[in-house]
Amino acid sequence: MTASKSDPVRTQALSARLWDAVREGDEYAAADVVLSAVDAGLDAESALLDVIAPAQAKAGTEWAANRISVTQEHTATAINDRVIAALAHHGPDETRRPRRGRVTVACVEGEWHALPARLLAETLRLRGRWVDFLGAHVPVPNLIDHLHRTRPDTLALSSSIPIRLPAAHAAIIASQAAGVPVMAGGAAFGPGGRYADRLGADAWAPDARTAAVRLEEILARPYVPPPAHEPLNDLPHLADQEYTLVTRTTHRLATAVLAALPERLPAMAGYNDRQRRHTAEDLVYVTEFLGAALYLDDAGLFTRFITWTAGILAARGVPAHSLAPALDLLAEQLTDFPRAVALLRDGHTALQAVSAAGW
Repeated sequence: MTASKSDPVRTQALSARLWDAVREGDEYAAADVVLSAVDAGLDAESALLDVIAPAQAKAGTEWAANRISVTQEHTATAINDRVIAALAHHGPDETRRPRRGRVTVACVEGEWHALPARLLAETLRLRGRWVDFLGAHVPVPNLIDHLHRTRPDTLALSSSIPIRLPAAHAAIIASQAAGVPVMAGGAAFGPGGRYADRLGADAWAPDARTAAVRLEEILARPYVPPPAHEPLNDLPHLADQEYTLVTRTTHRLATAVLAALPERLPAMAGYNDRQRRHTAEDLVYVTEFLGAALYLDDAGLFTRFITWTAGILAARGVPAHSLAPALDLLAEQLTDFPRAVALLRDGHTALQAVSAAGW
């Protein structure tokens, strides 16, 4: 089956209607938008990728801009997931009968954003693949047990958040050792899929349609797994142990910074319990992203997160420069870790740039 084509004006209008229903929390209206369009001639793949996927992306954008709450974003995700399920069981039986090849689609251990992987799984089913969709947060041992039992042709591994990349690396190595090639996808793998390549994935795709094409390319040739190896073979800088030592003390580091932060950020004296809780959560995320950047030895991973966080804070009325004291305090905690200190310095520079831009 070839890639589907649709009228972009029509699908954009349908996606806007779907978003209106999703924003109101109206599951029945949301399903009606999609299923009625399919009954009127829209192909199911376009319904998935040109109507539902943009509506889901809209939910993330609206949350980041502080125009909807976390609960509204979660509601939108749940409704979109239910609409996908309704679509999967809508239409003639022959569209649901797998005809060739078997693919496992799974989210990396610790990754709870499962909708992108669900969209891929349903797209591959529409194209005649036998798909095992394992959903969110699949621990590596459970994933490998599944691969040994089912012997799929390919593993499609999804992750949206870069802090899950070490787990993705373990899954890639173990899957290849089991004789199963890995196609990576999701925002976690960086611009252009740079981290998929660095972690040794056999392929990377930016979206479900491209993934379907890449899958054909993988299956068109015999697979020769790489020799068995450990993460250190791919990322020799891990020998300095900075990643291991920082990630083992993430919560201790965040707690120490939180305790010292009021002296550097006097505005915290007026914080309520909710604001202090959010600050503590932000500090944990900063430390976890620092760990991910240490794992990949990639400053861009950390600076993109700092810039993104500054934008989130600005949308909520918190000046971006309020992050600077936290970065300073974290650097003071990590004076014996030169790579970590260098990454924090790069984060500071990125923060200064966005602060100068008026965030």
